[in-house]
Amino acid sequence: TSLTLVSNHWLMAWMGLEINTLAIIPMMTYPNNMRNTESAIKYFLMQATASMIIMFAIIYNAWMTNQWTLFQVSNEWATMFMTLALAMKLGLAPFHFWVPEVTQGIPLTSGMILLTWQKIAPTSILYQISPSLNMNLLILLAVSSTLLGGWGGLNQTHLRKILAYSSITHMGWMTVIVLINPSLTILNLLIYIAATMAIFLCLNLTSTTKINALSNLWNKSAPMTITLMIILLSLGGLPPLTGFMPKWLILQELIIYNNITTAMLLAFSALLNLFFYMRIIYTSTLTMFPSNNSSKFQWFHSSPKPTSLIPSMTIISAMLLP
Repeated sequence: TSLTLVSNHWLMAWMGLEINTLAIIPMMTYPNNMRNTESAIKYFLMQATASMIIMFAIIYNAWMTNQWTLFQVSNEWATMFMTLALAMKLGLAPFHFWVPEVTQGIPLTSGMILLTWQKIAPTSILYQISPSLNMNLLILLAVSSTLLGGWGGLNQTHLRKILAYSSITHMGWMTVIVLINPSLTILNLLIYIAATMAIFLCLNLTSTTKINALSNLWNKSAPMTITLMIILLSLGGLPPLTGFMPKWLILQELIIYNNITTAMLLAFSALLNLFFYMRIIYTSTLTMFPSNNSSKFQWFHSSPKPTSLIPSMTIISAMLLP
């Protein structure tokens, strides 16, 4: 990731993406079983395909323009192939099918890295070549990602799949604004990474992977339940929490540049995401576990030791805006 971030030459940036892909494969297959291996192979195939398309776009651009500088992609076809390849790497629609499948098949820690850290390198390339991108293609990718990410998450019961569809939606929000105001893409990415890492850390600490298991979360850790609720509301973009800020600024920029239809579609698609976030919140905080056991309030006697990252991530992702 660092190699891609600091590179000025296309081959070095491509090399960083390749090493980044190969380095996460052992982490994804660490508890060696069939599901992890299958997910790792799916991830590798998609990333390798995207890398080859990037290499084709690099060579084609160098052949037409006679230069290898990262910031100058002046050829229209090279730009289009580069955009589609980065969309495959980021999991934008219509190349989004691998994201829920891979995230569902790997452990929570690997899923957290996949949905946060692995987005940095492709987004940095998209940010650097943003002046030469095609606006119509970006809007098509972004709107389809937000709509399909919202619709796809509605009928899911696995939390990792829900967070994967949430990732697809947030990548759409970042893509739509990268040509108009690239700084907002970076702001959205940082807030999304903070919120998603906090959710994954909460779920990992309580070993929760399904929605129906959340109904007993208050029994395990009441503070964790409140934390999860606040972070989910922030990720959904509810004011006055932090997640509202990038959505507000992106919609404002789109309206200033007369993209009213795009802004309306993005705003409506945000309601789909908010619906399945609210379903998680309802299950975890407003329903009681259907049992009459005498061992309630486990957290009162021995709560799980919270990691030091969770409070800081909560503050960043949920309480920065006020």
